[in-house]
Amino acid sequence: MKIWLVALWLLCTFSAAHAEEFNAKVIAVMDGDTVLALRGTQKVKIRLANIDAPEVGHAGMGGQPPNSQKGQDFGSESRQALLNMVLKKQVRVNSRATDDYGRVVAELKVDGRSVNEEQVRRGMAWQHSHFHSDKMLVTLQGEARAARRGLWAQASPTPPWEWRKIHVAMNPLLPVAARDDACGSKHRCAQMRSCDEARFFLSRCGVKSLDSNGDGVPCENLCAPKQ
Repeated sequence: MKIWLVALWLLCTFSAAHAEEFNAKVIAVMDGDTVLALRGTQKVKIRLANIDAPEVGHAGMGGQPPNSQKGQDFGSESRQALLNMVLKKQVRVNSRATDDYGRVVAELKVDGRSVNEEQVRRGMAWQHSHFHSDKMLVTLQGEARAARRGLWAQASPTPPWEWRKIHVAMNPLLPVAARDDACGSKHRCAQMRSCDEARFFLSRCGVKSLDSNGDGVPCENLCAPKQ
C-alpha cells in the first residue's frame, strides 16, 4: 500500500509539474497539429494534444532529396485550416506535458473555442483515442466522418501514424521533425525486418538494446558483415 501511495504521489507531482496555462502568440504553423508560439520573448513549439493531423511535405535542398518528403493526402489542407484559425493570434495554452522532442503538448483555445476540437470537427485531423479518454473528440470525429468532411471525403484515408511507418520511419535521411512519433515501440532484434530498420532504431530512436555489445553495429544477425 505504501509503495502504491508513493507511486501515485510521484505521478501527481510529475503531472502537476507539466500542467500549466499561459497566453502566447502563434508566429508559425508547421502542420495541422503543431505550431510555434511566442510566450513573452521565448519561442515555444506546441503539439496539439490528443489529435494527429496528416503529414505535410518537407522540402530538401532545392526541393530535392535527401531531405525532401512527399506530403500525405490532406496534409496541406489540414495545415491551412490551422493556420487560418491561429496564425498571428493570441491563444490560451493549456499544457499537459512536454514530449520527448521538447514540444509542449497542449490544448489551444482561440476566441474561447478549442482548436484541437475544431480540427477534428472539420475533418482536418484524427482524434488519437489510444492516448486519451476525451469522449468529445471521439464524438466529433464520428460526426465529421458521417458528414464526409475534410479528409473523410476520401474513400479510405490512412491515419498519419500508419502513414509515417511506411513513408518516414525507414528513411534515416529525413530531418528529425519529419520523423516525429515514427519510432514506435520496437526494442528487440527479433522485431526488426532489415539491417536498415535496425540501424534506424539504434541511431535515430536510441534503442540501445539492439547493440548489446556496444560496438555500434545493431543486431549482428542482420548487420554483421558477411564472411
